[in-house]
Amino acid sequence: MKKILFVISILTLFAACQPSTKSTKNTTSSHSYPSAADFDLDNSDANAILIADEIMQAQGGYENWINTHYISWTFFGKRTLTWDKFTGDVRVEMTDDLKNTIIVNINTGIGKAEKDGVAITDKMELQASLEQGKSVWINDSYWLVMPFKLKDSGVTLKYLKAGKMEDGNDADILELTFKNVGDTPDNKYEIYIDKETKLVSQWSFYKSYNDEIPSFTTPWKNYKSHGNILLASDRGGNGITNIAVTESVKTGVFEEL
Repeated sequence: MKKILFVISILTLFAACQPSTKSTKNTTSSHSYPSAADFDLDNSDANAILIADEIMQAQGGYENWINTHYISWTFFGKRTLTWDKFTGDVRVEMTDDLKNTIIVNINTGIGKAEKDGVAITDKMELQASLEQGKSVWINDSYWLVMPFKLKDSGVTLKYLKAGKMEDGNDADILELTFKNVGDTPDNKYEIYIDKETKLVSQWSFYKSYNDEIPSFTTPWKNYKSHGNILLASDRGGNGITNIAVTESVKTGVFEEL
C-alpha cells in the first residue's frame, strides 16, 4: 500500500467553513442537498447525482455534515490531524521519534511549524512546511470524508454501471473526474456504492483519467457513528484510527506547537 501515501488527493477548495452553495436542479430526491459552487452540473449524470444524495443521507445527512465542527484522526499510523471545519485551522502532528508539528489555516495558508521540537523561523522553510501541512490535509481528509464531497466544486460525477465489489456485494459504480481544482486534477476515482446500504464500500484510484487500470483499489469498511455522521476506518491492510468528531478541542490546539 505504499502507493497510497503518495496520493495527494484533489479538492484544494475543500471547504473549511460552511461551503458556498447553489440551488440544485439536478435531482428529484427527497434527500437532495445543494451542490457546491462550480460543481460540474452540466456534465454530470442525474442518476449519479441522485446516488450522491442517497450516500449523504446514509452517512448522516447534509445538515449533520455541515454542522460537524472538529474532526481528528490518525492516518495509517503516519500522522495525526485535528481539523476545525468551521475556520479551516488544521494541526498536523507527524508520528515519528521527532517532534514535527504544523499548524496551518487551509484557507489563508498562514500558520506555524516546528521541526525536532524547534520552531521554524526561516521564512522559506516555514512556507514549505505550511504547504506540506496543507497537502497532507488534502490527502488525508479525502481518504476519510470523500463520500461527503461528491458534489464539490470542480467535480464531474457520472454513473458508470452496476457491478460487484471484491467482497461479492452488488454495487453501483460512479466515476469522479475534476476540472481545474486541486493538486492533481488529472486524477480519476471509481466509487463503489453498496446497493443495500447506500454507503461507499470500495474505491479505485487512477493517476490519470486516461488510465484503464487503477493504481490501487481498496475497501471502505467498518463504518461507525462519530458525532452525528458515519465514517469508515478500514482501507484494507491499512487503517484510519483514533477518529473523533467533537464540539470542542483542547485549548491551544491551533495556537501552541
